[in-house]
Amino acid sequence: MSAAAISVPGGLGLRRAVARNRGALIAAAVFAVLLGVVDGISAGPLTYFDVSFLSSGGATSALASIGQTIVILSGGFDLSAGAVVSLVNVVLASGMDPMAPGASIFLWTLAGIGIGMAVGAFNGFFIAVLRMQPIVVTLSTMFILQGVTLLVMDKPGGFVAPDLGAFYLGDAIPGWLPMPLVVVGAVLLAWLWLKRTRFGTALYAIGSDPDSAAAVGVNVTLTRFLVYVIAGGCYGLAGVFISAQTGSGDPLIGNPLLLSMFAAVGLGGTRLGGGQGGPVGTAFGAYILIMVVNILLVLNVSAYYSTIAEATILILAVLAGSVSGDSVLAQQLRAARARLAAWRAGMLPSQLDRTDRRLKPAGAGARPQVAARGEATFRQRHAETLRYALPAYVCLLAVVVITQLWLGRAVLNPGYWNSLLVLSSFLAVLALGQGTVILTGGLDLSVPWTIGISGIILAGMVNGSDAALSYALPLVLLMACGIGLLNGIGIVCLGISPIVMTLATNGLLQGFALLYSQGTPAGFSSPMLRWVMTGRMLGITPVIPFMIVFVAFAVLLLGRTGFGRRVYAIGNSVRAAQLSGVAVGRTLILVYVLSALCSALVGIMLTGFSGQASLGMGDDYLLPSIAVVVVGGALITGGRGHYLGMLGGVLLLTALQMLLAGTMLPYAIRAILYGLVVLGAVMALRERRPQ
Repeated sequence: MSAAAISVPGGLGLRRAVARNRGALIAAAVFAVLLGVVDGISAGPLTYFDVSFLSSGGATSALASIGQTIVILSGGFDLSAGAVVSLVNVVLASGMDPMAPGASIFLWTLAGIGIGMAVGAFNGFFIAVLRMQPIVVTLSTMFILQGVTLLVMDKPGGFVAPDLGAFYLGDAIPGWLPMPLVVVGAVLLAWLWLKRTRFGTALYAIGSDPDSAAAVGVNVTLTRFLVYVIAGGCYGLAGVFISAQTGSGDPLIGNPLLLSMFAAVGLGGTRLGGGQGGPVGTAFGAYILIMVVNILLVLNVSAYYSTIAEATILILAVLAGSVSGDSVLAQQLRAARARLAAWRAGMLPSQLDRTDRRLKPAGAGARPQVAARGEATFRQRHAETLRYALPAYVCLLAVVVITQLWLGRAVLNPGYWNSLLVLSSFLAVLALGQGTVILTGGLDLSVPWTIGISGIILAGMVNGSDAALSYALPLVLLMACGIGLLNGIGIVCLGISPIVMTLATNGLLQGFALLYSQGTPAGFSSPMLRWVMTGRMLGITPVIPFMIVFVAFAVLLLGRTGFGRRVYAIGNSVRAAQLSGVAVGRTLILVYVLSALCSALVGIMLTGFSGQASLGMGDDYLLPSIAVVVVGGALITGGRGHYLGMLGGVLLLTALQMLLAGTMLPYAIRAILYGLVVLGAVMALRERRPQ
């Protein structure tokens, strides 16, 4: 065979290799450019100390992001990663003997990795074996782990053996090679070996098309299970590393990692949807983020901008990775050009004469035969709603009875019911917004800081003045419309996943809230708002009549309007809705605007209830806002659910919370219980589909 005959396949192979690893190569190039920028703006040339500092600063994020990448390659998401890091950290800080010999480093590293793999097996069982949605499983696991973490250590403290820090933060080759780079490099080498095994082939296959993978003999269940186990091991190793860095424990230390993980994955060229990319690019992405933060610090830019920078980078990275002729953005641009051409030609339906018969469907003049509603009983008409919503009310009755038997003063105590309804009001409002998003098949993770920034801005503007409410309330609600519009446009027009878009928006809002308040929110609620949430009128709190009106509005909105019908149509099938003439894009944008408005309203109510706003005031409402929707019978993948069922879920979980509060159980137990309740509800109420 001639040399020319061999060179062509070699050239094609090189081009294919470059195309497959384009994201990693771009990330490496950006990393090199930023390294030059850091060198240029520093007081002197980069030294080995600077390189060692950068390598240790980005190692934790790189290790955790590698695990997240493996999950995303399979087509999933893992929201429990940061909680695993926190759990491993507190276990090491509370269990390690600071005076233990160096041999314990290996054992405690194995312990950290083992904890992560055990959590991964827990996730993998529900996702792979029981075929539940990765988002709701890992979100529930996140709250369960946060509760377990608080049981182990409820506040920062403890000690990690100094030998652990000396080993992981030291030098592999003194003066030449930092140990953090060796650890990250070893994990990447293990990945490159794993990628060439049958498991690696199966991983990319199910990420690209699980049905096709199953058709050619891939064991999809086992592969998905192993994905979460391996990813959990990476999170566990990240927890060991961050323990070596801090030398102590912190039950919240892993929470900020979630946003940076997804940003690193996007920067590394891994497609958020599965089947394309890899951890090598992700590792470069993690170090790019740490260098961006360092550049901001060198330029004396406030650290509050770091979450804004990470969220912006995440959005830009996802957009850059999806640029193609088939992307949603490209399709939107082509559709816009087509509409513009039709408008110029006068061919839009709104421009045609209404007497034009082309606009009149066949048989439009005939009067349809409508069956009398009386022919069907109430039970027949609402059979599905009753089937999925009634269990929440039955369980509510059981909780009230248990409260009466255990604590007394419940069933016949007006104060109990008043407290139940007031405390339920926050979740009842959130249930409309988050529930409507879930009915379309999405999820809104920007709820926590939409609540937070709304309360902080309202308190700062009002500052105890009733008169200021007249302009503060409309401005806060208008801001919420802008937040929802941002989410909706990102999801509809740019084609960004709802999980990624709302997570990025949550990061943006957190940064803006920190900048606005400078870390210490000022101001307090006005007397009128305080009275609405805590006062008395004819023996009841004034917010209760408002909630009665709100519930009636929510039921009518979802059950009796065209908007509600469009929401259910989108949740059942986006394609069928489009073919039926539903304005899918416009409806989805309105859905996220509604969710943001509900979150802002809760922020306002919480400010009135507590008298002031605080950072993180919305953090405790993310999982409950999803839990009440699922417990109320809604399908997490969309298309099924009723607001009255969601209201039942609200009352049930609030009554359960009141019962637990009466038993003096700590918040950790409540977090664990919330996670277990959501998992149980999703498992019990999920649709049974053929295997």
